[in-house]
Amino acid sequence: MPLRPDQRLQTFANPAPGRDYRIHIEIPEFTCLCPITGQPDFATLVLDYVPDRRCIELKSLKQYVWSFRNQGAFHEAVSNQILDDICRAIRPRYLRLTARFNVRGGLFTTVVTEHRKRGWRAAPAVTLDDLPAAAPRGGTG
Repeated sequence: MPLRPDQRLQTFANPAPGRDYRIHIEIPEFTCLCPITGQPDFATLVLDYVPDRRCIELKSLKQYVWSFRNQGAFHEAVSNQILDDICRAIRPRYLRLTARFNVRGGLFTTVVTEHRKRGWRAAPAVTLDDLPAAAPRGGTG
């Protein structure tokens, strides 16, 4: 049976709820319609999130994104709606949606929306350059 657009987002249990980790999803084929002209707007959506108890199921995300294809929406409104809908479905510790809309009339638009669970703070980043070098192993030189 072929896939169809669907506004429902399916989820599954986070397999590692005791650990903060980032899930990165790129969606290069997002489309919606300009609410003024009716012309299509194309964007790449970049979704980065730290799950809490639930993760987003990818096939349902594809169908959800597809559901905007024939909807008129301003870039700012649709970006915030997507963030709100995903947050409502999975209640993440952190979520950032970057929507990079293709050029239209000589203008590029990028909308960045974020959600942070109350009280959650990211652990300090670890850079491998700061780690001590491994001691050389003995051997024949």
